[in-house]
Amino acid sequence: MAAATPTSLDDVVKRIRDLPSLSAVVVELLSSMDQEDIDVHVLGGKIALDQSLTAKTLRLANSSFYGMSSKVTTIHQAIAVLGFHSIRTLVTACAVTSSFPSNAAGGVNFQAFWRHSVATAVCAKLLAVHLKLNPETAFTAGLLHDIGTLVLATRFPAEYAAMLAYRKEHDCYIIEAERAVIGIDHAAAGAALAAYWKFPADMQEAVASHHQLGATGKPTLALLVHAANVFAHALDLSGEEDDLAPPMPQALWVTLALSEADCAKLFRDTESTFVDMCKILVS
Repeated sequence: MAAATPTSLDDVVKRIRDLPSLSAVVVELLSSMDQEDIDVHVLGGKIALDQSLTAKTLRLANSSFYGMSSKVTTIHQAIAVLGFHSIRTLVTACAVTSSFPSNAAGGVNFQAFWRHSVATAVCAKLLAVHLKLNPETAFTAGLLHDIGTLVLATRFPAEYAAMLAYRKEHDCYIIEAERAVIGIDHAAAGAALAAYWKFPADMQEAVASHHQLGATGKPTLALLVHAANVFAHALDLSGEEDDLAPPMPQALWVTLALSEADCAKLFRDTESTFVDMCKILVS
């Protein structure tokens, strides 16, 4: 079949501007990840003004993921019990998963997409504890690592549909099909969106490089998300029949320093936590 006209990064950036903007409070929450002096009370009040966002966030806060001994009923109470960093992560997750229309643009399976994203987020948060990195930032970066897929599917639906047909015909990784048919892959498109939405620099890098790591050796957010993505694919939690797990470079295994017991626990905890998170985030 004839390939679609190659897409340039400039084309992607232009069409990203047509996407719905994140709410002001979510932009503020994302930018606050690099800030030390945050007025938690003021931000909590802004979150509380969005009733649907608040309801979803409180459902997550009361899920088994956080093991609350008593139910929290307000955003300020949730912040007091779980901490602002956790609530910021949950609010961002709820807002972003609601920011794209759940239709079949480009033939993408939205439910499978978000199931894999949630699995990667959960695995990233659990892995962050082992690597001594920020687990809340890891969760957010894991959830958003494939966001470029939604950019391509919703902004370039014809090209994306052609790419899916090419992938099926050639039985290849989706990122290879994207480069062959569209001319740009979802990692580059996601990095452009992350920059447009003003994500912190380390999150932008994690989105950009989750399929292609640079030098390993020291644990970074990008390395962690790369590993979590591979593990999530290997656990096959998206529900897609033709899901392929990318290979894990030997150097990455060395940096992760996971024992067999560590891996077994990571996989077990990811699978059990994933179920609760999906009930709330993937509807």
